[in-house]
Amino acid sequence: MTQDKLWERISVDPNICHGKPCFKGTRVMLSIVLDSLAEGSTPTEILADYPTLKSEDIQAALAYAAHVSGNPLSDGAEAGRVAYLAL
Repeated sequence: MTQDKLWERISVDPNICHGKPCFKGTRVMLSIVLDSLAEGSTPTEILADYPTLKSEDIQAALAYAAHVSGNPLSDGAEAGRVAYLAL
């Protein structure tokens, strides 16, 4: 999935979750997914806990985190590989 397609999965609206980045169409914040990954949850576990999410949302969260940390990945496919390799 391209970087642009991943960004389309993210929404920032001051009226939803206090303007924190969420997955479009949900009130699930990106930080929840990132925190879960950092705590050792697998993508499969996260998707089971948040059935409104798709695997592309996890890729989008990782791409977003890479971007805001100053190290944008070349594309979303790389973000997905990083997610699954890290686990």
